[in-house]
Amino acid sequence: MKSVPLPEPTDLLSLTAVRAATRPRPLPVVPSPLGRRRNRWLKRAVDLAGSTLAMLLLFPWLLPLLAVVIRLNSRGPVFFRQQRHKRRGQLFTCYKLRTMVVNGYADTHPCFDGDPRITRVGAFLRRTHLDELPQLFNVWRGDMSLIGPRPHMVVDHRLFASLADHYDLRHEVKPGITGLAQVAGFVGATQDAVAIRARLAHDLHYIHHWSPRLDARILLQTAWRLIRTTHNKAT
Repeated sequence: MKSVPLPEPTDLLSLTAVRAATRPRPLPVVPSPLGRRRNRWLKRAVDLAGSTLAMLLLFPWLLPLLAVVIRLNSRGPVFFRQQRHKRRGQLFTCYKLRTMVVNGYADTHPCFDGDPRITRVGAFLRRTHLDELPQLFNVWRGDMSLIGPRPHMVVDHRLFASLADHYDLRHEVKPGITGLAQVAGFVGATQDAVAIRARLAHDLHYIHHWSPRLDARILLQTAWRLIRTTHNKAT
């Protein structure tokens, strides 16, 4: 793995603390544990088992239900497909449930809060992250992992790479449905250079300090954030 100075968040689980830092400090570089074949096999085994179980439990009833609701709410396909980067910078087709009206800017203009392209059902799917349910199939196929740096659409990736050095190092591992940056509060579209570098710092920390325990911690915190977000919106 390429050795570069890594920015270190002052508190990897504190959004306020990270954004308060004006300049990231260099970290001593350590090889990624995922550079070892046995660790990649272990992570792949967990991904395969987890995605298979989730698809068996959710796809037979939840996916058809959401498909009907999406079609009733707006015209267009149920699924949204977009090219994104996976490990080693290769492109793959990322699947999501469609949350916007069909438009010609889906691959060039990121979605933002209050975006008029978002449908009423789409707003609910985005709030609950159910729009990412089909990405379990991406995990099962091996393009993604349950946990890892979030993949961005190609246009966004080019922008972020121009604002943060070594951004392509995120491609050292498979992208994930959720990740360390997301549980730290870095979600949604942004063009803020400080936030982009902070996200990168979390992603690189994850890559260089991966462990099954860290994956479990991120997964549990993701579940807790979803429960808390849904509860807050409901009240």
